[in-house]
Amino acid sequence: MPIVTIQITREGNTPGASAATAEEKAALIKGVSQLLLDVLNKPLSSTFVVIDEVDTENWGRGGLPVEEFRRLQGPGSPQ
Repeated sequence: MPIVTIQITREGNTPGASAATAEEKAALIKGVSQLLLDVLNKPLSSTFVVIDEVDTENWGRGGLPVEEFRRLQGPGSPQ
């Protein structure tokens, strides 16, 4: 019984979006489940996928809150 946890930031991928859409989450669940079936022969019915959305103020990078890190990196820098 595989249990997979996916952590993503709570910010949208398109302008105006504040989170991943239900369709995007469904695609993640389907893709991860299929990968476990293809690689480890784990049945889809026994695979659990949990998506944990993290507010941007609750994580950091390079010793800084992520929003500050991104500001310092400037536009066009890899996030």
